[in-house]
Amino acid sequence: MYKVVDLFAGAGGLSLGFMQTKKYDIKVAFENNPNMQATYKKNHASVDVRGDVCSANYDEIREKYGKIDVVIGGPPCQGFSNANRQKNHAISQNNMLVKQYIRAIRELQPEAFVMENVSMLRSDVHRFYLDEADNELFSQGKYDIHMQKTKIVLLDGEYKFDGAKMIAESLSAITANIWPEDCYLALNVVYKAAKNSKKMLKALKKHKKKLLEYADVYSEKDTDNDITCQTYRAFDAVKQFFEGKIETGALKNEIEPAIMIQRMLSKSKEIFDNHLVVDKCDYTEDGDLVAHIKSYAVYDYIKAILGNEKDGYEINQDVLCAVDFGAPQKRNRFIAIGIKKALTNTVEIPKGKFSEENYRTVRDAIGDLQKVQTVTEVKDDIGTPLESVDDISELGRSLRDTDKLYNHIITNTRETAMERFKAIKQGENFHSLDEALKVNTYTDAKRTQNTIYLRLAYDQPSGTVVNVRKSMWIHPELNRAVSVREAARLQTFPDSFVFCGTKDKQYQQVGNAVPPIMAKAIAESLAKQLEQIEDRLGSIKNG
Repeated sequence: MYKVVDLFAGAGGLSLGFMQTKKYDIKVAFENNPNMQATYKKNHASVDVRGDVCSANYDEIREKYGKIDVVIGGPPCQGFSNANRQKNHAISQNNMLVKQYIRAIRELQPEAFVMENVSMLRSDVHRFYLDEADNELFSQGKYDIHMQKTKIVLLDGEYKFDGAKMIAESLSAITANIWPEDCYLALNVVYKAAKNSKKMLKALKKHKKKLLEYADVYSEKDTDNDITCQTYRAFDAVKQFFEGKIETGALKNEIEPAIMIQRMLSKSKEIFDNHLVVDKCDYTEDGDLVAHIKSYAVYDYIKAILGNEKDGYEINQDVLCAVDFGAPQKRNRFIAIGIKKALTNTVEIPKGKFSEENYRTVRDAIGDLQKVQTVTEVKDDIGTPLESVDDISELGRSLRDTDKLYNHIITNTRETAMERFKAIKQGENFHSLDEALKVNTYTDAKRTQNTIYLRLAYDQPSGTVVNVRKSMWIHPELNRAVSVREAARLQTFPDSFVFCGTKDKQYQQVGNAVPPIMAKAIAESLAKQLEQIEDRLGSIKNG
């Protein structure tokens, strides 16, 4: 069996698929999230489960388990442009994790690796911005990587003020003018809710104490400083609102410039914190303040580092759809497979065996569970006995591998939600509702995603399984939410695989997972390639 290390293992969907082939032995799995770690341990008792991958000692792993043949995993990835103040560490943390994945491969030197990620990984959305460390690395001329010039908009021209550029270029000036995190978050929540007056009022009520505390802090107007001027204006408006002198619409207009300036300061600080190489800061013709930074696609970075070295890897990649591999959902995932160049000059990506005329459906996955009683509290999830059923699909039979069902947990349905459930037909979503049933739910109902309040269609594959609790997915025929177990079935987790944690954490783990049926197909394809190499070159497993 091939010895495997699984990085960013989540609940263990990728590991499960590899294990199901009976050709891989997962020695170590890294997962930092405590709920996912608990689920992984419960279902993979023989695996050495560890926490933070950043502190991984791969020499110790090799010493303990011998040579590692395959590294698998899906490092979280989020480009700089997606980061915001609500996720203050998104850039450095997630980009660092991709680099940790690369470190593992470079230090363990496995014969092969499998990396899975979001299908957008190849796109411009997922880019690394050139930092000082990589600039030094690439300047040596050892790695060939395509870079492009990228503009990061720091401040829209509408909010331009004298000295903005100078402040954005000075860390001390940024630090002197940026609000404390809790201050920004409180006012930003109010600002973001401004399109829905009911939500804005709710946010103001919730954060009233904090906002008034900062209104006292920023009560002095400094006419010589545009930033403090706008800060004073914003918090003076907050005071006026709570005194009943202005309405929510006027408040939104008064706080907007200060919020935009704080976002500029936050982006500028993140550039400094992440040691990004800025070519220059200047204004566009429209008056926007922008930072010019070189960037490169995450996949190009992976290929440059792991593919260019003399002991590097032949790498192939594609976007695979789970439905083509027998999952009852149309879920796209980016897959990259690398095998040592010393072993081969071609790497195959698996092809699905299912086509549109025989795609598996929601009914195939969960139809046999329709009459099984659900629970609404984790404490009541003591296992529901499963009675045998005659009318069950091939998929349903393969997933129904236990006589007791766990995780058949749903959310309590409130009155408004139940009215919506009753009004939505199979395949329809929030946008199908009458206007009267859309009121006071989302900040901007028109921009609500098509996955919200989606009633699954029994005789079609589902869309991508996300956190179906947050998305309020509805059972095809019953007026209730889709359960954790039903979501897990759509992901092709067998019933014997039990999820741990709170209800929301369970839903989240299922939504984040790799469908085991697709992971198994990838694992089988890789094993076949490694076996062919062994036949040609001698044993890898005993190498």
